[in-house]
Amino acid sequence: MAPAVAARREGDTFQARIFWLHAARLLDPESGVSRVGFETGPKSFDDIRIVYDPARCPNDHYGRPVQREHIQCKWHVTQGSYGYADLVDPAFINATTRSFLQRARDARHKVVSEGIGVPEDVGIRFKLVSNWMLERTDPLRDLVSQRSGGIRLEKLCSPSTEKRRFGRVRQVWREHLDIDEDELRCLAQTLAFGHDPRSLDELRGDLDERFARVGLRRIPANQNAFPYDDLVFQWLAQGRRDFDRAGFRDACAREGLLRPAQGGRSVYGVKSFEHAFDRLEERCHAVLDLVPAFDARYIRQDDDWRSTLYPRLKTFLSDAARAEPRLRLALDAHTTLAFAAGSIIHVKAGREVELEQRVAGRQIWAADDQAPDPAWPTFATETVELRPDQPDIAVALGLTHDVAADMRAYVETSLPQVGRLLILRPTTGPGRQSVACGRHAAGLADAATDAVRAAKAGGSALVHLFIAAPNAFTFFLGQRRTALGTVRLYEFDFDGDGNRSYMPALTLPLPPAPSADDPASASSAMRR
Repeated sequence: MAPAVAARREGDTFQARIFWLHAARLLDPESGVSRVGFETGPKSFDDIRIVYDPARCPNDHYGRPVQREHIQCKWHVTQGSYGYADLVDPAFINATTRSFLQRARDARHKVVSEGIGVPEDVGIRFKLVSNWMLERTDPLRDLVSQRSGGIRLEKLCSPSTEKRRFGRVRQVWREHLDIDEDELRCLAQTLAFGHDPRSLDELRGDLDERFARVGLRRIPANQNAFPYDDLVFQWLAQGRRDFDRAGFRDACAREGLLRPAQGGRSVYGVKSFEHAFDRLEERCHAVLDLVPAFDARYIRQDDDWRSTLYPRLKTFLSDAARAEPRLRLALDAHTTLAFAAGSIIHVKAGREVELEQRVAGRQIWAADDQAPDPAWPTFATETVELRPDQPDIAVALGLTHDVAADMRAYVETSLPQVGRLLILRPTTGPGRQSVACGRHAAGLADAATDAVRAAKAGGSALVHLFIAAPNAFTFFLGQRRTALGTVRLYEFDFDGDGNRSYMPALTLPLPPAPSADDPASASSAMRR
């Protein structure tokens, strides 16, 4: 098969499998999806159309409901990246005259003119889904929300925030489209960008899992042919390109695809941000949605960790643990919440826990999932005596990347009560592959706990935790919170909305509630 033909075939396969991931949700009565279309909608954004039930639709990164998504799928045989300038180049989308941005503007005008029952631009999203990622050094990467994939308008349109860098983006886009600032803002708030790194085989594996849950015929992994890829194009040739719940079920029944739903293990989800492709509500038995409490990395109210988020998390997980002897958790959540979840379902809770860990695709990690391997990296320990007369300890746990320098900078300027730094790094160096599996993560959590206890030398010092690690490791470490003593968690401003430093989050165990007649105590609690 010629390379160009093979590439086109793989592109069609990618589009078909993304369609099935969404269309299968029509068979889930708890899903918010009400219609899914294939090759229908405005030109260049007609690969897939998703219409949501207004009462159960997802939100964008500003908390606004998204009622309809128009998706353009772009598959590349080789790995690569793109930036803001590619969006004004027709060649980027294999066109000759009109660019991605020009087609997005045309699509927006067409959809708005249809009148779908929502105010102009609100509830509409035009999304590019590609296996290419945003170029790391390109301004577009900093403009796109890491949580939703939407454009962060406060950065794009603010004249005071990195004026030269983002101003150049505005200038290039405005001049290319021949529009003013107001129209650019209207267009930008409807755009979204999604990076789907899954291979075609990984997509097929995820489809198998979803099909089992909703009652569609599964195709064995050792069978080369995957008939679902061709079926959607056969439906297209017959003029069947748009499906509601009843119509999709009927179409699948006619093809002999319906089977009793296998259910499988109940998954309980906790989210403080929205995953670009895999909404927990579409496959979890129950979901604790904490997204509205956050603005990117920032919690909206200083006291929400203590008075709202932790109590809600404890209630949700306690109920789940009572219902399931072996619990499976999906944590699309901040580091603090992963640790807190572990502290709630601690090692003496009498529950075995599996965690969905997003690595290459999605894996199930548990403390007993693999036999130990002596080749797995352990911790290299470094201790820094910073202020010998101060009692507290700051701990840097840099598994995915090194956080020691950022932690030290924050401690030196903001935590005068910290006397000692404990730095724990994998012996092979930080990286995405530093933790092999659930058993390895649990073993590292044990090792980190031992290192902290040794550093405390039996004292009662407050332990300040700065963590960059898979959430499974952080959960296992949280399960050992009692052995660590009193800890305070910190979140890093990865998105750059603040000063790209740390912010104090949650202190565990929870301090006593402040007295109403003790202003000093109340003020202190508000900062935790």
